[in-house]
Amino acid sequence: MLNTHISRYVALHRSLGRKFREQDRMLRLYAAYAEGFGDRRTKVQRIYDWCHTSSSQNVAQRRFDTVRNFSLFAHAEDSGHQVPPAGVFGRGKRPRPTPTIIEPEQVRAIMAAALDLPPTGMISPHTYHCLFGLLAATGLRISEALALQCDDLGGDGLIIRNGKFGKQRLIALQPSTRQALEAYLATRARLRATGSDLFVTIRGRAPHKVRAHIVFVRLARQLGYRGPTGTTGMRLHDLRHTFAVRSLESCSPDREAVAHHMAGLSAYLGHASIANTYWYLEATPVLLRDIAAASEHLFLGEVA
Repeated sequence: MLNTHISRYVALHRSLGRKFREQDRMLRLYAAYAEGFGDRRTKVQRIYDWCHTSSSQNVAQRRFDTVRNFSLFAHAEDSGHQVPPAGVFGRGKRPRPTPTIIEPEQVRAIMAAALDLPPTGMISPHTYHCLFGLLAATGLRISEALALQCDDLGGDGLIIRNGKFGKQRLIALQPSTRQALEAYLATRARLRATGSDLFVTIRGRAPHKVRAHIVFVRLARQLGYRGPTGTTGMRLHDLRHTFAVRSLESCSPDREAVAHHMAGLSAYLGHASIANTYWYLEATPVLLRDIAAASEHLFLGEVA
């Protein structure tokens, strides 16, 4: 019975463009636990008990929030479903990590270090070398880059078929970026690497995004760009962040030009709302200085 409600709940979210894979998996685990006690509806105490079996506080919070949201959905149709109060296992999302603006020479060093990864003479080092370079040159999300297929590289650019919320878009490429991708494809052919994914490892499939994150952080630590294990610092997502802020820094300070630039950048990055793009305006001293200058002009009654 619980699984039936879960299937409808998951289908509703997927119809709105969400992948909802992790939530689906988590809810099925909860259903297996609850139905083992004969539950046909959500019960507050059972939810608590299941969350207490978690391996950590963070996992318990994610479990609780996921099942509570589901119980709200189920309760709306059948008041027999119990809904626990919010915040029992903690509240709110983690704050956004402080971004690191990566310098061009740092990107080049990380890409060069990737070529020395094991196994030598195989495709994997070339894959991480080109993958990190593409992320830096285009600002793609790691999930979008790893979902690319070989035939997504066309004459007009890269076709992003697996964007956030299921959106597709076409991104233009600089000639140097296209040449790098073509060189990587030639290396793939020379090393006889198989698979339809654009970026592949020796298994013939794209690496998992968690693996890509781990490789990037290890290289950053090896090069001294990030502290030891347990400390924060340069992340793979900072390549996307750096692309966005450098793009904004290069824009003319003219208000109309900025407005057009922001709209174009938002579409290029695949943001659902331009408000998500405006967050990058606060990212660097250069942008903050421009904002402060414009604010001063406005305060003095001048047209910026």
